[in-house]
Amino acid sequence: MASSSKDSFPTTSNQENPPDELEPGACYESILNPTDSFEEFASEMSSSLQERNILLNTKSSTIHEIQSEIGESLKENTQIKSTKSTDDLQGKEESMTASTSNSNLIDQSEDDTDNEKDDYLQSPELVNKEKHVFILSSAGKPIYSRYGNEDKLAGLCGVIQALVSVVEEQNQDILRSITTKDCKAVFLVKGPLILVAVSKSNESETQLVLQLTYAFNQIVSVLTLTQLNRIFEQRRNYDLRRLLSGAERLIDHLLIFMEKDPAFLLGAVRCLPLPEKARENITSAIQSTCSKIRDLVFAIMLAGNQLITLVRMKKYTLHPSDIHLLFNLVRSSESFKTAESWTPICLPKFDSTGFLHGHVSYISEDCQACLLLLTVQRDAFFPLSQAKHTIAEKLRRSNCLVAINDALNRNEELPTTNPLKHIGIPEIRHFMYKCKSTAQLFTSDPISLDKLQDYRIRHKEGGDICEKKVEKLSDIDYVRNYRQFCAQIHCMSTPAKLIFRSNSHDTILAWITHGFELYVTFDPLMEKDQAIRAVDRLLKWIKREEQRIFIMHAPTF
Repeated sequence: MASSSKDSFPTTSNQENPPDELEPGACYESILNPTDSFEEFASEMSSSLQERNILLNTKSSTIHEIQSEIGESLKENTQIKSTKSTDDLQGKEESMTASTSNSNLIDQSEDDTDNEKDDYLQSPELVNKEKHVFILSSAGKPIYSRYGNEDKLAGLCGVIQALVSVVEEQNQDILRSITTKDCKAVFLVKGPLILVAVSKSNESETQLVLQLTYAFNQIVSVLTLTQLNRIFEQRRNYDLRRLLSGAERLIDHLLIFMEKDPAFLLGAVRCLPLPEKARENITSAIQSTCSKIRDLVFAIMLAGNQLITLVRMKKYTLHPSDIHLLFNLVRSSESFKTAESWTPICLPKFDSTGFLHGHVSYISEDCQACLLLLTVQRDAFFPLSQAKHTIAEKLRRSNCLVAINDALNRNEELPTTNPLKHIGIPEIRHFMYKCKSTAQLFTSDPISLDKLQDYRIRHKEGGDICEKKVEKLSDIDYVRNYRQFCAQIHCMSTPAKLIFRSNSHDTILAWITHGFELYVTFDPLMEKDQAIRAVDRLLKWIKREEQRIFIMHAPTF
């Protein structure tokens, strides 16, 4: 059973609320740039190779703009940084030249092991995986593989590079995808890199392109786009793995993160639900402490892959995808829990041409909130360290650390038999709500899925495909169920406004308006009229709770 007409789904909330009342979670100024990621990626997929390269190489420097505005001249530092990067690259190239004398022996060895590599492509280590991601240079050099040994995949990378090159040379176009009976391969050419996803899942082409773009942005966050392009301009055959040593862990975590967190699927950020007064106190502590630090661009506090607050320099906002990269950086690095760190961070959506410099540390030993202070100044560690300790002391005095811990532990306080009963809608199994104007997301807690003990799914254990009967589903399982509905709703050619579909397992409703996206799962025998009433109650509840579950203000220094 399905419907795609918005008009066929009236709700009493729209009839009763005043016409000028904002949708749940909306505010007049957002802390995030609410650009629709699916529209952006769909546009990129339909562009020509020339248009992509022009867009990739014409990004302006926001960091330079900030430096100019605060009256600081960092030309000398920029020259030092540029010289250092070039010297590092030249040093790497000398090392590569020194090893050229062994190239003939290496080539002979590769010839002797071709059959072994062909057999490796058929090994269970590769064949039984639900999804692969390969990254290689435009010269066919392997850079990253989600599974397997990159060196043994060199031949496959050569085939991928040849396919992309043939399409470009013959058709002056880009190879976008190849579809077979049981899987699809999606290609993304970004400057000097080629990224490929080979998937047996139900993900759409646009969703896979989104994931590849995140993987590319993760590389840019380590190197900057400027350095990445310069490397391959100087040496087309350069082995980028030398500069990315250690960054593979970030890409590994990111790919897993994207499968588990619905925020990536919807291009939004989850906020930690907090009492309004507690969030105000946290924000105020950051503002009062950092207001005189002129070169501080962003102060971000997060916990459990959720945003607590974001204070920013006026005129500048962050894109959800940059926030996701920061989440991934924090969750992938245990060292932040034990020491204050000073690290360069490139945020590709904010400015792909240069680094911000970040002071990153957990706020205290007894609180799992992490504070990131991002500046354009390269030598600001000590003043930002002092600011962090001042903020931590203010939060402790106002009991905000306790409030954060309580929020992180709230799942343990919910009843296990019917967790959504506390909002008065027990017939809802799970939901995801995105406020489009603020790019913020709220979902029901994974603990609310305990009653789905007989639901059979395709479950991935370590990446392998298998049938598994599970006793508890988490957000990742529902993300998989919602993928097809997200693909239909975000389809550029024939977008759907409403989908209502039932099967023997569940009933899923997906609804999009000018202000929000909503995805809800009900029991399989749920009638449409009942679903309408339940959704109406859900929207009213979200509206009542919006000050707690969303960030409703856009604070600045």
